[in-house]
Amino acid sequence: MVRPCPSVGPRGRLRAWPGARDLAPALRARPARCRRLLPLPRGGAEAAGSAGGAAGGDMTDSIPLQPVRHKKRVDSRPRAGCCEWLRCCGGGDPRPRTVWLGHPEKRDQRYPRNVINNQKYNFFTFLPGVLFSQFRYFFNFYFLLLACSQFVPEMRLGALYTYWVPLGFVLAVTIVREAVEEIRCYMRDKEVNSQVYSRLTSRGTVKVKSSNIQVGDLILVEKNQRVPADMIFLRTSEKNGSCFLRTDQLDGETDWKLRLPVACTQRLPTAADLLQIRSYVYAEEPNIDIHNFLGTFTREDSDPPISESLSIENTLWAGTVIASGTVVGVVLYTGRELRSVMNTSDPRSKIGLFDLEVNCLTKILFGALVVVSLVMVALQHFAGRWYLQIIRFLLLFSNIIPISLRVNLDMGKMVYSWVIRRDSKIPGTVVRSSTIPEQLGRISYLLTDKTGTLTQNEMVFKRLHLGTVAYGLDSMDEVQSHIFSIYTQQSQEPPTQKGPTVTTKVRRTMSSRVHEAVKAIALCHNVTPVYESNGVTDQAEAEKQFEDSCRVYQASSPDEVALVQWTESVGLTLVGRDQSSMQLRTPGDQILNLTILQVFPFTYESKRMGVIVRVWMLTGDKLETATCTAKNAHLVTRNQDIHVFRLVTNRGEAHLELNAFRRKHDCALVISGDSLEVCLKYYEYEFMELACQCPAVVCCRCAPTQKAQIVRLLQERTGKLTCAVGDGGNDVSMIQESDCGVGVEGKEGKQASLAADFSITQFKHLGRLLMVHGRNSYKRSAALSQFVIHRSLCISTMQAVFSSVFYFASVPLYQGFLIIGYSTIYTMFPVFSLVLDKDVKSEVAMLYPELYKDLLKGRPLSYKTFLIWVLISIYQGSTIMYGALLLFESEFVHIVAISFTSLILTELLMVALTIQTWHWLMTVAELLSLACYIASLVFLHEFIDVYFIATLSFLWKVSVITLVSCLPLYVLKYLRRRFSPPSYSKLTS
Repeated sequence: MVRPCPSVGPRGRLRAWPGARDLAPALRARPARCRRLLPLPRGGAEAAGSAGGAAGGDMTDSIPLQPVRHKKRVDSRPRAGCCEWLRCCGGGDPRPRTVWLGHPEKRDQRYPRNVINNQKYNFFTFLPGVLFSQFRYFFNFYFLLLACSQFVPEMRLGALYTYWVPLGFVLAVTIVREAVEEIRCYMRDKEVNSQVYSRLTSRGTVKVKSSNIQVGDLILVEKNQRVPADMIFLRTSEKNGSCFLRTDQLDGETDWKLRLPVACTQRLPTAADLLQIRSYVYAEEPNIDIHNFLGTFTREDSDPPISESLSIENTLWAGTVIASGTVVGVVLYTGRELRSVMNTSDPRSKIGLFDLEVNCLTKILFGALVVVSLVMVALQHFAGRWYLQIIRFLLLFSNIIPISLRVNLDMGKMVYSWVIRRDSKIPGTVVRSSTIPEQLGRISYLLTDKTGTLTQNEMVFKRLHLGTVAYGLDSMDEVQSHIFSIYTQQSQEPPTQKGPTVTTKVRRTMSSRVHEAVKAIALCHNVTPVYESNGVTDQAEAEKQFEDSCRVYQASSPDEVALVQWTESVGLTLVGRDQSSMQLRTPGDQILNLTILQVFPFTYESKRMGVIVRVWMLTGDKLETATCTAKNAHLVTRNQDIHVFRLVTNRGEAHLELNAFRRKHDCALVISGDSLEVCLKYYEYEFMELACQCPAVVCCRCAPTQKAQIVRLLQERTGKLTCAVGDGGNDVSMIQESDCGVGVEGKEGKQASLAADFSITQFKHLGRLLMVHGRNSYKRSAALSQFVIHRSLCISTMQAVFSSVFYFASVPLYQGFLIIGYSTIYTMFPVFSLVLDKDVKSEVAMLYPELYKDLLKGRPLSYKTFLIWVLISIYQGSTIMYGALLLFESEFVHIVAISFTSLILTELLMVALTIQTWHWLMTVAELLSLACYIASLVFLHEFIDVYFIATLSFLWKVSVITLVSCLPLYVLKYLRRRFSPPSYSKLTS
């Protein structure tokens, strides 16, 4: 489901995309060239289907057509066959394989090692990779060149440490941060790769690490143990000849999946006999489809040879958990050929939009630096060795681009991360990517998985409607009494009793209606009761040995579990189920045995599932789940229209359905993954244009790769920032593809939260994460960056004035410790204290989502605000420098003392002018910086006349210059807040 994010909050609604089906066909076949839609001949979609989807309906309002431009995707994961050296490491083109049971040495190709690697670097590429990622930014590369130039005597303007120490500090912070993240990732991978499993060999059962498992190995997996590789299910210890899997980390579903072993191997007396037979598995090539599998099992030493077809029911995919019994499987795929690995993308370092904007501003500043340097040399008429003068002026005015900007922003990100983790209103929140907190404040589209993320996989049966009567939560005891009366009267009523009264007949009629409805609900499902006690599972004797407290219901969806739990609460309890029968326990402790003749699984064609028991024929609708969830979670308003996009299979049907949807306005869209695939294949541009205009879009049953594709299309088509939220392993690709990924630690494990940039414990915490922390982080970084630029432009303007007055000499105004102290101990703490500033209280930000919407326009950091701060810097720098030149007396050191002191005071006052909500640390920072400057004057006799600064003349001159540089800005700020106040000030006044 998708929706512009400003609607997060008590008065707004979240819109997002849920999850579900597979995208393999879409990835296999995409149009090779652009196509345009042609009018359909009369006859509609049927004619279109027969014509191969090349035609459209006879309509006058057909969609304005655009050619579909499919960009070639360059996958960051090294796929098989991408380069020659991969072949020697188990790469090469993927192709079908023949796997002999228990004989990994009999292989027809090389296979990758069974290792999980989520690291971005290795030991050899770490340092070069980190340095490259830093110096590819113009900002850092510029300072590297600047520092290197100081090794040339003709270009040196000061001590080497004045250039190399700041750059080294920035790089050291980045390297340490990346190293910590890589070490943590390495330890997680090592833990997974070092898990020990049992392998069947001719010498018996031996222990083997997960990383040493090979294709063809026979692996034993115990109950509650994760499957280490993609395998074919050969044997189980369960008496019923099947086992259950938990697939939460693979497809995001918490239900248990039934798996069946190969019949030939299950009939063998012991597991050791698997090594005594001559058999092999022929399997398809590795692919991303987790819902389908094609293969055959062949036993050659039998007469005649036995051959069995294999399907998805015979597979044990890596990452799933054995929920019952002990199983034996033969390994088919390992390493990067695993289904789970192929459905995820490599982790990447995300670059925030704010950082890109700052990088753009530094390029503008560099242009200004070059222009100023050329003007200075031009005013000298390019005399002498003018090219060296240009370089010296470039170095002299290098403060125009402040290296402290990167340091302040990186430290600010750390503070934002710390504040998020310490927020008591969103406990358990973890910041895993500290480089993009500002992204949280600029999200335009919020995409979220539905199952688990919104519903927490918990559903409650609230109402039973029987046409003329309805039972709610407050009247469920009446339903229970009806059920009890039916079975009580059946057991006590004499068989010869005749002629009941009218009252009894009416009561029996209502009781029978309620009973029939409850019994239908108790039977129409795919729920299986499982009894667990001391690690033993035995459904056959469940009623004899286990109490009700040991019963656990497993189903294909949480709504089915809610239905069965409700029937148990009113008297009909599901106590047993296998592939051919179900057992219900009545209120009188009687067991009803029902034979299952046929189960019809849910399909989008029938829009329901069904079961035939020996009358009954019952149907149950599942399609409403997504729509009801969207309404109950307030993703769609109660009175808002919802357009259910019907199933389309070809181009013509997609054309007709898109035209039908285009006529509707302010309508939410519900579409299946299969229909979405067809629409994106033929009408990507048109569909995305219509979908982005919807208040909400619900995508049902999307595969992990399809979720990521939706995120990618939104980014490419709109250019807006996206945030993806999920709680299962199937959401990892979507989370990693988005600009800002948020993982929810739910019942589907922690795989999504570990792969996300931010991890929360409840979905409702997302509102505060975006509306409060995201908004504050963006506004604070915007103010901090612009103030750091202002601080550098001020001193650069003073240098320009100084050089122009003294015949355009390339002589620095401030040297040594003065130039370093100016951006560190004298002004660093007050300027950095802006990371604690906020314009409104968190409660107000949560109450008014409109405040978040203002940030989407990028006004806190724009070319307009940048130009304003440039003009302020030029005004203040010129005022201070010309004032010092006019008021100084006889010695040059007096100019330095007056101008530098005025500059420090101006910066401290400007911080106070910028602050909107004072924090006690801000006051401490202001006073501490002023105290540090005053105390350091005693040690700066090399640059400042200590005796002069103690005179009254120095004090009044500094006061006048500072007043002239700051007072006009205070007046302008007062007038603006009085006559054109910002939106947040209206809420705080």
